[in-house]
Amino acid sequence: MRESLVLLKNAGSVLPLKPGARILVAGDGADNLTKQTGGWTLSWQGTGTKRSDFPNAQSIWEGISEQVGAAGGTAMLSPDGSFASKPDVAIVVFGEEPYAEFQGDRPDVGYDDAKALALLRKLKAAGIPTVSVFLSGRAMWVNPFLNASDAFVAAWLPGSEGGGVADMLLGKADFRGKLPYSWPKASDQTAVNIGDADYDPLFPYGFGLTLADKGDLAPLPEARASVAAADPGVLFAAGKPGAGRRLLIGPPGALSTNPGPDLIEARAADRIAQEDSVRLRWTGAGPAVAAIVMGEAEDLSRQANGELALEIELRVDTPPTADVSLVMGCGAQCAGGFPLAPMLTAAAKTGKWTRIAVPLSCFAKAGVDMTRVDTPLSLATSGKLEIVMSSARIVSPTGPVIQCK
Repeated sequence: MRESLVLLKNAGSVLPLKPGARILVAGDGADNLTKQTGGWTLSWQGTGTKRSDFPNAQSIWEGISEQVGAAGGTAMLSPDGSFASKPDVAIVVFGEEPYAEFQGDRPDVGYDDAKALALLRKLKAAGIPTVSVFLSGRAMWVNPFLNASDAFVAAWLPGSEGGGVADMLLGKADFRGKLPYSWPKASDQTAVNIGDADYDPLFPYGFGLTLADKGDLAPLPEARASVAAADPGVLFAAGKPGAGRRLLIGPPGALSTNPGPDLIEARAADRIAQEDSVRLRWTGAGPAVAAIVMGEAEDLSRQANGELALEIELRVDTPPTADVSLVMGCGAQCAGGFPLAPMLTAAAKTGKWTRIAVPLSCFAKAGVDMTRVDTPLSLATSGKLEIVMSSARIVSPTGPVIQCK
């Protein structure tokens, strides 16, 4: 496994790290066997697994902690990157969620992770050298992450061998891995093959630094190609509806983009970045709906058969005072959904961000014709309710899902 890791950047020879140093280990992939192992692992998509499912494995954090402790150093696990005493260096482990087959399909090769990027930038701004360990099943456009990292390691999917990753970071072995596929320079560079007339990757096929190589990298452009907005799974993200979708609000049967605020209103809100979310407020003066509407009806039957889910990330600021329905529509007199008030009421008590996932197959069982979905998400209530929604997607769920009969 150690020979598969590829060192893409090593500015100022940050690597190898001294095991006797104070090392902060951060990121949602640091102590996460599910992310390390990827798809086709115990379950088809590699999701739904627990740490206890890998009794003889080591997470990357566990491997680092063991070696640093043995050398008399200090290793601190902090997924969000917080610390009481400033560390000598920070290792941030992040990457793709598990997937298999078409559930990993995407319109471009741009990697999105606002939290990981913000964390890297925050640590770097604090004067802490940053080492990125990127978990993925493929080469991806990660220019912003490369810019925010002093060292960057493409670790692919190291499986159960977190100790092997620690070996490389802490200098027990030199990097020998070489890229098995050219690394894209732009997010829409989905085909980067040797022999192409326009062959121009960021890192060519076979690239890979050793610790003896000069590992500096000039600042890279961070503008992303617009094709990313065409991701068919995105219903709402980055403060706006996905391509070909609209957010409509108003009374049932009379939805619009900007109705009067007597029943419902929608305003921009901040979560991680400025105006990257939407605040939806129902006044309780009468029935009102907030809906993501397609430009044209779409066939989601393949996604429903493939275990995808409608996944919403939201925070409940005012709990519901009446029933709330989560509904998917498929034209006139065609819809199906589920009551959501109990879940929203529970979420309001915590005040935290909540992820709600409903398998598409459940909507099919509830009467939705999945071959002609025109309203993939609709929230309706006649009572008071205030939520902030940061994203809504049709994806392979990353956590527990609502069970349907």
